[in-house]
Amino acid sequence: MQEKSSIKENILQYIDYKGISKYKFYKESGITRGVLDQPNGMSEENTTRFLDYANEVNPTWLLTGKGEMLLSEEKNAITPSSNGEGVPLIPLEAFAGFGNGAVQVMDYEAQRYVVPEFTEMHVDFMIRIKGSSMYPKYNSGDIVACKKLALNDVFFQWNKVYVLDTDQGAIIKRIKPGSDEEHITLKSDNESYDPFELHTSRINAIALVVGVIRFE
Repeated sequence: MQEKSSIKENILQYIDYKGISKYKFYKESGITRGVLDQPNGMSEENTTRFLDYANEVNPTWLLTGKGEMLLSEEKNAITPSSNGEGVPLIPLEAFAGFGNGAVQVMDYEAQRYVVPEFTEMHVDFMIRIKGSSMYPKYNSGDIVACKKLALNDVFFQWNKVYVLDTDQGAIIKRIKPGSDEEHITLKSDNESYDPFELHTSRINAIALVVGVIRFE
């Protein structure tokens, strides 16, 4: 395995590949400002923050330099299943029924896919992103992996991305604290979309986004 200092070189390669300035990178990732220009190694905390910020990055590549930079570039990263195993890819609008347990996956003609990384995460289903409200984190066409959460015992991880079934339909947003304990703020990563509050009683089902497959 490479020394931790080489992780910085890989991070610099990634942000150069994405065309991201260091200023923007530090602001969006929460990584300690200026750390990439320091001679010491990369802390475990900042490495974890980077992988959370850039979850399309192959952790093996980041730590060792081996393999492809992005998970979506790995050979056989997503393979259609022929035996009924794997993770189902369902339409976003289908989450309304599937997320609250009212509808089973077999009620949809959902193709299943074998994704090794998602299998280890115990992913329940995948959804394809539509629109640009979560750009640049997610592009239209990206496939996100989701884990269902129990609505009666949900613990929000602030600033994480969730799929929610609401009375306005199924939406994918970043969740932040609301004005009180009964409200949450839903935020798009695209600054063209204004954040808004939602009363928790209006959530019918919820899932946490834990991974993404990007197709260039």
